[in-house]
Amino acid sequence: MRVEDLDIGDIVYAAATLTDDGSIPGGSEGEILAELGARGVITLIGHIEEQPERSVYLVRFEDKEMNLGNPVGCWVEDLMVEPKLVN
Repeated sequence: MRVEDLDIGDIVYAAATLTDDGSIPGGSEGEILAELGARGVITLIGHIEEQPERSVYLVRFEDKEMNLGNPVGCWVEDLMVEPKLVN
């Protein structure tokens, strides 16, 4: 299965450590939003006006206490369907 086949409510995992690029209101550039392998749930799928052919996924990732964080905008390459085992 591919990320592109998923829908709202499906579980995904962060494919890399995701950081704020400075575009989150009230956030701090460089702040970690999700660690590599963090589990999240897709809450919305859309696109940005400048790139209508490219999907943006809003994902709420779990923190270490399993609480869902604020939605994070992710590209398909930021996400994976299965968790990656870290050695």
